[in-house]
Amino acid sequence: MSEAQTPDGSGQHTGEHQRPDPGTEQRTDPRAARRRANERAAQPGAAQPGRNRLGGLWSVFVVAAVVLLLLLVFILENSQDVQISYFGITGTLPLGVALLLSAILGVLLVAVPGYARIIQLRRSARRGSGRG
Repeated sequence: MSEAQTPDGSGQHTGEHQRPDPGTEQRTDPRAARRRANERAAQPGAAQPGRNRLGGLWSVFVVAAVVLLLLLVFILENSQDVQISYFGITGTLPLGVALLLSAILGVLLVAVPGYARIIQLRRSARRGSGRG
């Protein structure tokens, strides 16, 4: 349509392709920005991105499989039994299993309070953004 043919007679283009004034642009939701980027990428003739989430997820799975394989080799090579005592409870475990369990418990000792702090900060941020 030309300017003279606009439905409202104002001589200005209307519609969804009109861009907002850069000075009045506000922050957008990151999810909305990702959706728009995906829509642009899905258009015919659009350049395809080199990396995407699925590719990153595939890389994580490959790295995790290699780490698990190395852990399995570690456990199998350290199969001699060791005596474990904890608050009066005693037992025997293969050395590799005992070391793996202690490493997992150490990670949990750090991760659980850290995750609780992340949740606390998110709630605080949500409350703070609702007031302003």
